[in-house]
Amino acid sequence: MNNLVSIITPSYNSSAFISKTINSVLNQTYKNWEMIIVDDCSTDGSNKIIESFIAKDSRIILHKLAKNSGTAIARNTAIDIANGEFIAFLDSDDIWLPNKLELQVDFMIQNNYNFTYTSYSTINETSEKPIKNFICRPTLNYKNMLYSNRIGCLTVIYNVDKLGKIYMPNVRKRQDYALWLKILKIEEHAFGIPEILAHYRLRNQSISNNKFEMLKWNFNLFKNIEKMSYVKSFFYLSCNVLNKLF
Repeated sequence: MNNLVSIITPSYNSSAFISKTINSVLNQTYKNWEMIIVDDCSTDGSNKIIESFIAKDSRIILHKLAKNSGTAIARNTAIDIANGEFIAFLDSDDIWLPNKLELQVDFMIQNNYNFTYTSYSTINETSEKPIKNFICRPTLNYKNMLYSNRIGCLTVIYNVDKLGKIYMPNVRKRQDYALWLKILKIEEHAFGIPEILAHYRLRNQSISNNKFEMLKWNFNLFKNIEKMSYVKSFFYLSCNVLNKLF
C-alpha cells in the first residue's frame, strides 16, 4: 500500500450524494489515497458537506473553480493537482465497493499493467440496490473501443509514473471516452477485472438517459477529436448504436 492513488472527483451541486461517495472512499481497505474534489461553482450546500469531511480527514482536498467550466476542466484541474503514482476516477454521485482500490492496484502492480478498469453495476437515485451488471471484457485496445465505450469512468485507474499525466479534451460530454482512446494510442491494451467493484448512479438528467445527446457527442468525438472523415464517423457512430441495442 505504498503507492499513492489520486482520486479525481468533479462536483457540481452534489449535496444529495456526495456524502455516500466520500464514505465509499473512506471505507476503502487501501488507505494510501488522496481524494481531490474540484467544485464547479456549486450553488447548493455540497461544499459545506465536503468541508465537514475535510475537517476529519486531510486526505480529502477541495479545490473551487472561479467560474463554471464543465466536467472536463474540473477533472483536468484535479489531475493537475494530483500527486499520486496512480490516477483513479470517481464522480460525485457514484460509489466504490470497499476492496476496489486494493484489488485494482495489486492487479496493476503484480501484472505490470498501466491502464485498467473493472466491472460495475448501475443503481438509481433512491437506492444502492444494483439494477444491472456490466461485466467487463478482460482486455481492450483502441480498435475495440471505437465500436463502443466499454469502460466505465468510475472503474478506471492509470499509472502516471509510466504514462505521464494524460488529460481529457475540453468537450462538454464524452470526454472520458475520448481519454480512453487517447491512452490507448500510447498504451496498446487496457486490462479488466471481471469482479464488480463499483456502482454507477443513473440520474434522470444523465446523458446516458438522453439517447439523442449521446449520439451527438459520440459523433463529435469521432469527427472532431479523433479527426475521422464523415463516413468513418457515421460508421463508428452506427456501431456504437448497435452495440447499445444488442
